[in-house]
Amino acid sequence: MNTLNRRDAFRLLGLGALGAAVAACAPDASSGGAPKGDAGAKTFGFTSWSLNEEAQKGAVQAIVDAYAGAKQVKISTASFPYNEYLNQVTLKLRGGQLTGAIQLDISWLAALAAMGKLKDLGAQGAKGGYTDVALSSGQFGGKQLGLPWTTGSIGLVANTEILKKAGVEELPATIEEFEAALRAVAKLGGGITPYAAATKAAQLKDILPWMRTFGSPLLEGDTITVGDDASVAAVEWYKKLYDAELIAPDVDRFDARALFAQGKAAFYDDAIITRGVVAAQSPDKALTGKMAPLARPVLKAGDTPQALLWGHVIVVVEGAGSDAAADFAAYATSDTATVASFFEKVKLPPTTTAGLADPKVSGDTFTTEWTEKITKTATANPFWRYAGYAQIETAIAEQVQAVLVGQSPAKEALAKAAETAKPLQK
Repeated sequence: MNTLNRRDAFRLLGLGALGAAVAACAPDASSGGAPKGDAGAKTFGFTSWSLNEEAQKGAVQAIVDAYAGAKQVKISTASFPYNEYLNQVTLKLRGGQLTGAIQLDISWLAALAAMGKLKDLGAQGAKGGYTDVALSSGQFGGKQLGLPWTTGSIGLVANTEILKKAGVEELPATIEEFEAALRAVAKLGGGITPYAAATKAAQLKDILPWMRTFGSPLLEGDTITVGDDASVAAVEWYKKLYDAELIAPDVDRFDARALFAQGKAAFYDDAIITRGVVAAQSPDKALTGKMAPLARPVLKAGDTPQALLWGHVIVVVEGAGSDAAADFAAYATSDTATVASFFEKVKLPPTTTAGLADPKVSGDTFTTEWTEKITKTATANPFWRYAGYAQIETAIAEQVQAVLVGQSPAKEALAKAAETAKPLQK
């Protein structure tokens, strides 16, 4: 069983953030019989889901074009929608049809690393000036298999204008205060959802940090603890919010973003990209000035706020042209002018000390507040160590959904989830 010992290393003590995804199959990087790994290869591929997303496509293409121009090489790009990405990349890699550099969600690293086809980027990582936490996000099996492009977290964001209208003057710090704020917002009426929490099974992995908030470790060694008293209490609390219409049925991340953008939600969960995404959707051009990052409320004062680590890396397929592709990956993720410009365009913070210190980054109040309030205590999803982590999350999400709609009590549902997940720990 391939295991990632990353939980402690993933505790974010510095800056970071991330943003989204892609898929593709890059063409064969061998150009004119270039030898394996040839650093002088004049053609290689780059697969990135961001090249499929309007908000980031231009910024990513600019990095590709700048490097290609400076090095006099041709970079063949490819892309698929984020939701298809991992499946497409896995199939292409297994069939030997994928070479070059690949953008990867940090949660997918174990799945691709298990295939044994990724290049060790330890040399590039050692001289890139990355923060230790950022480097950790690209490590598997004692090797540096990915260079960190952005490292951040998924947390809560609040609409301060709605909260003020509801009489909530300070952001809630505890579960009790959070619930009181939701009830105050509910009194406003007007079709406002107090907390646009995930309630569709496809996004109900968002319950995991709430389970941790209530005290469940989720995983101890290789024992899944979902179904313990703490996780049951978290789901029962979530169900209480659902029944009180403080959260709404059939909401996923995209629905939540739309509600928040329309000024119809006081809180929702997202990554730091929320600011750009919401701004693009909202008719209220002043909305971003009303958005405030919020440390996830804790069960009792003094507890550590919970947040899910979030980010992406660039990995390289071992083989023809892989040395040239690795040089590109290092450039895209560690060249200070490049990463600072990328942040300026898409607001995804860099992963190097120099990049984080650049005035374009350090002078951004929203980013620094998000980092201090949310990313600072973010941790990895412990199930990421398993190649089948997505199926484990699905097993849990489906049972939480059953609780919300009244088909099963929380204790029984979560026990079933844990039992279903056990065979997936491989």
